[in-house]
Amino acid sequence: MKKTFLIIFSLLCLLSQMTLATQVYRVVDEQGRVSYSDQPSVGSHALDVSIKIPNRQLHRVKNVYDGDTIILENGDRVRLLGINTPEIDGRFRQDEPGGIAAKEWLQDQLKDGKVFLEYDKEKQDHYQRSLAHLHLPDGKHLNVKLVENGLATVSIIPPNLRHSKTLVRAQQKAEKERLGIWSMPRYQPHPLSQIAQNNKGWQRFIGTPKSIKTSRKYTRLIFNEQFNIRIANDNLSLFPGLKTYLGKSVEVRGWVSRTKQKYSMHIQHPSALIVK
Repeated sequence: MKKTFLIIFSLLCLLSQMTLATQVYRVVDEQGRVSYSDQPSVGSHALDVSIKIPNRQLHRVKNVYDGDTIILENGDRVRLLGINTPEIDGRFRQDEPGGIAAKEWLQDQLKDGKVFLEYDKEKQDHYQRSLAHLHLPDGKHLNVKLVENGLATVSIIPPNLRHSKTLVRAQQKAEKERLGIWSMPRYQPHPLSQIAQNNKGWQRFIGTPKSIKTSRKYTRLIFNEQFNIRIANDNLSLFPGLKTYLGKSVEVRGWVSRTKQKYSMHIQHPSALIVK
């Protein structure tokens, strides 16, 4: 029993020093004693036990598609969790200020081609892209660093909430220091009266919610006859009581949908709904 405990303890100590390691080797000497190492032994008793750190896997990068999407050597497309970067010019979209800067920064970070992917509860989106946090071998968390440098905004979509508090803090710091996109005219908040002229791409609007309307699937904060935000009832537990927003100046962040002359935003996390 004591021997088994010592073996397990030694293995845990080794893993604690190998936060990004994916291989651990089990060695049995001539006396039958067991030890573990992150390096293979020359002896014939070395066995690769292939222990993986949970939710984190090493991959090779083939290409950086844009600031929040990469392509792996195996062809998988990976969307960075918890963030959104401005668009670059493409077949179905126009480039947005800051898009090229985010892509070039990510390319520079991944120039060595190695990246560890950390998954959350949902590993794929409806476009069949993998969803992950990206870490370099030195431990740098690229999702957070993009936000911290003002190259990305927070875009948290439940149930993938891992690192959400860290991402929000990074955004608050970048916004306070007016880094990157936070200093660009394109991303400044607009009054709701301008929504008909400014409703393309990621937007910021300021208004005052007047009432609450609940349906089977959504609860809506009604700002006026022209605009509301909708929150899935399944996500309401993430928010403070919606009555706390009524009558206050509130900034909403996200993408506007339009039906005739009425506009709406789907808000999925409190980080996109800020009392001013």
